[in-house]
Amino acid sequence: MDSQHDNNSGSSRSRFGHLPLSTSGPLECALRGTVLLNHPYFNKGSAFTVEERRDFQLTGLLPQGVQTLEQQVQRAYEQYSARPDDLAKNTFLTSMKEQNEVLYFRLLLDHLEEMFSVVYTPTEGDAIQNYSRLFRRPQGLFLNIHDVGRVRHDLSLWGTADDIDYIVVTDGEEILGIGDQGCGGILISIAKLVLMTLCAGIHPNRVLPVVLDCGTDNEALLNDPLYLGLREKRVRGGKYDEFVATFVRSARELYPKAYIHFEDFGFQNARRLLERWRPEIPCFNDDVQGTGCVTLAAIMAAMHVSRQKLGDVRMVVFGGGTAGVGIADQVRDAIAAGSGISKEEAAKQIWLIDKPGLLTTRVEGLSDAQKPYARTEDWSGKRTDLLGVVKEVKPNVLIGTSTVPRAFTEEIVREMASHVDRPIIFPLSNPTKLHEAVPADLLSWTTGKALVATGSPFKPVKGPWGPDGNEVEIEVAECNNSVVFPGIGLGGVLCRARLVTDKMLIAAVQGVSELSPALKDDTAPLLPGVEVVREVSVRVARKVIQAAMEEGLATQEGIPTDENELDEWIREQMWYPVYRPLKYVEAHSASRQAKGELRVVGSLPGRG
Repeated sequence: MDSQHDNNSGSSRSRFGHLPLSTSGPLECALRGTVLLNHPYFNKGSAFTVEERRDFQLTGLLPQGVQTLEQQVQRAYEQYSARPDDLAKNTFLTSMKEQNEVLYFRLLLDHLEEMFSVVYTPTEGDAIQNYSRLFRRPQGLFLNIHDVGRVRHDLSLWGTADDIDYIVVTDGEEILGIGDQGCGGILISIAKLVLMTLCAGIHPNRVLPVVLDCGTDNEALLNDPLYLGLREKRVRGGKYDEFVATFVRSARELYPKAYIHFEDFGFQNARRLLERWRPEIPCFNDDVQGTGCVTLAAIMAAMHVSRQKLGDVRMVVFGGGTAGVGIADQVRDAIAAGSGISKEEAAKQIWLIDKPGLLTTRVEGLSDAQKPYARTEDWSGKRTDLLGVVKEVKPNVLIGTSTVPRAFTEEIVREMASHVDRPIIFPLSNPTKLHEAVPADLLSWTTGKALVATGSPFKPVKGPWGPDGNEVEIEVAECNNSVVFPGIGLGGVLCRARLVTDKMLIAAVQGVSELSPALKDDTAPLLPGVEVVREVSVRVARKVIQAAMEEGLATQEGIPTDENELDEWIREQMWYPVYRPLKYVEAHSASRQAKGELRVVGSLPGRG
């Protein structure tokens, strides 16, 4: 368990207990009776103490037994385990979140490795596809492209300028590899915020999930009589850009401290919108930057294991979409920063392959994001398919983001291994059935020498690859964005960064790579796992904050400069799922949080 939970007690022991986001000491509450029981942030259910039951008028509303959070988790886990399939388990967890957030998050944290795929990908994808059929109760903010005049008003219902720390927004066009899901995209915004709380301690009552409903091009949804979103083709062009701009400007005006996280926008918009707003506001796109950051962290760890430097990278990326170009960008930027060369020069160490083959200046229809990687040299007479490029380039890093199953064939992998002692091969496409290769094959074809990371979890692989042919077990890292984007967001929120810069992202990557288990044992995974993700987030947040301070972008006062103090300062402000003692306060003198008004729209009782 996270050591930070020791700070959550009845008395404030932390030297940083005075901070607004402190998690030490009692929690003020102005709610009583059934209103309190129906508020997921304050509700403790059977764990209310005898004193709390008396002070908050609960004595006749609960069974007599007083239970611990651990007993509640045990009961909840038994109920969860009795559900027949993963989608039913996902629905059960959603219902629990609407009743008792501490119990919900504690159950997830105690069983994170088991439940991660249920609360996020791939099961969350099934829930999103079935959003209109599983719908019970609205959560989050739904904005209508045909009602731009109400955007600011609808946003304003979520609180005052000090109430929101983190906003996740999607337009639902490219969800988790399953494509356009229209207004069901609200669930990906909600899921990302769950990860922000689980992995980085962002306070769950200080977040805002948003979907920008622009219509949908998904014919199945358009023809579904139960579909809840706008029943029309997607609106694009100037009206779309005005809608997004109105949302961003309104959010910044209403919630000037909030960090904006763009999620699962389509290929034509994801990077364009990120580049439009990055110079003005603290924002992040996980599909563009998060995937690139976590992959770069794994590459850096692999280069260390193989005794190479980042400047030695010769990387082929198979798949030139949002993720592939995002990875290329992060690697290019890190090479440039580490080697003291221009980004243009660093880009020459990267070869991008998409549907037309190798991207060169002769290929038509390149996006602005792909153009920096278009090869200028003459490839006439040379093969531009993956095998041909591997033979010509002799890469030491091969990345797959193509969603082409089994694209990394035995011939291609053996060709790569014939030129490189420790080939770095990352088949990252999701879900598992779309992987470019499976780890067992990659290790078999390279006699255990490949350094592998994947886009989905895989079990360890055993083989006769020891010094004397003895069997060894190699653990495979999952390139899971959740080991990096929550820490970046946490750092940005706590230091109230004015922007999220390349230097801050590279610092975050260094924070993750420093904690690679493979640095001590080359049979261990290249990346830390989700079981230690909160400690990873502390390290990443520290690196991000330090970089922001160096660049003059941190606006929060009183940030410690000593690393140990800074880590304590970060941990003290990370929300953790334990029951803090409740202290009753009269409504007339209570804060908005004590009155249960934070995130009031998302906490309304009732069913859809």
